[in-house]
Amino acid sequence: MSNAVQCELCPKFCIIGHGESGDCRVRINIDGKLVATTFGFPCAVHCDPVEKKPLYHFLPNTKAFSIAAAGCNLHCLNCQNWEISQCNPEDSEAYSLPPADVVSNALKYEAASIAYTYTEPVVFYEYTCETAKIAKEKNLKNILVTAGYINPKPWAKMLSLADAANINLKGISDDFYRKICGATIKPVLNAIIKAAESGIVLEVSNLIIPTLNDKEDDIKKLVKWIKFNLGKEIPLHFLRFFPHYKMKNLPPTPPKMLENAWDIAKEEGLAYVYIGNLLDSKGHDTDCPACGKKLVRRVGMTTTEVNIKNGKCSCGKEIYGLWN
Repeated sequence: MSNAVQCELCPKFCIIGHGESGDCRVRINIDGKLVATTFGFPCAVHCDPVEKKPLYHFLPNTKAFSIAAAGCNLHCLNCQNWEISQCNPEDSEAYSLPPADVVSNALKYEAASIAYTYTEPVVFYEYTCETAKIAKEKNLKNILVTAGYINPKPWAKMLSLADAANINLKGISDDFYRKICGATIKPVLNAIIKAAESGIVLEVSNLIIPTLNDKEDDIKKLVKWIKFNLGKEIPLHFLRFFPHYKMKNLPPTPPKMLENAWDIAKEEGLAYVYIGNLLDSKGHDTDCPACGKKLVRRVGMTTTEVNIKNGKCSCGKEIYGLWN
């Protein structure tokens, strides 16, 4: 292939001919140079509660100025943001918002952080990194909401600029990743371990999809992997699936299934386990793993009460996260 270049950002290692794009549809070969076409042009801009990411152990009750650019290097059949993640950049509405303007808007709206979210910050890598650098200079925190399908070297750079991340561990088998996401699991597991080692505040999400990754054995395997590789203090969010994109044939996750997953994780010894996308259930509040005291109360995406002082419970137990 004449004048082709190989993209080294993610494990797909796309070989891209002149004028063509890689699998993510965002990175285009122009005269032998890869160009990130969405740089400075987000397709979604919002100011969210940080709890929406979801991050339950990072600056509760603060705002995260949230941006996304079109495209993704995964093609999950259940994607809830498929209109922007699975489209070509030229087919998506976009705003002109260079990195410095993202930061100034975050400050204008009194956000404590900037979240790179909704689609996949891996594929708008340069935009994320440049914005994050400027954000740090202005004492703003940086949040990655990602599937973690990225190669080690660019991931190390992203982590060096990040303060927190929620990584979506979509399943615990390679077969699930290949069939449902168009990817492989090993790079994701490696990325999660590196995030935990980096010292950022890390939380993990798992969307439970009926008939696909909802078996007790799957949930136990995922929970044990987290406990063994990350430690029992890393927060885990079990999220409720709703029919989207190419999975409209499946029902929403039954509440009982989510509560059963919560029970399994607690029985296996994880300290902080939550249930998302389901209001009327257990699994919203944070209790002290040592004394059982109610430390954080939440209603939906709002934190209503925080009983943590200097990062600790009144019993002296240090509570994982960044609380103020």
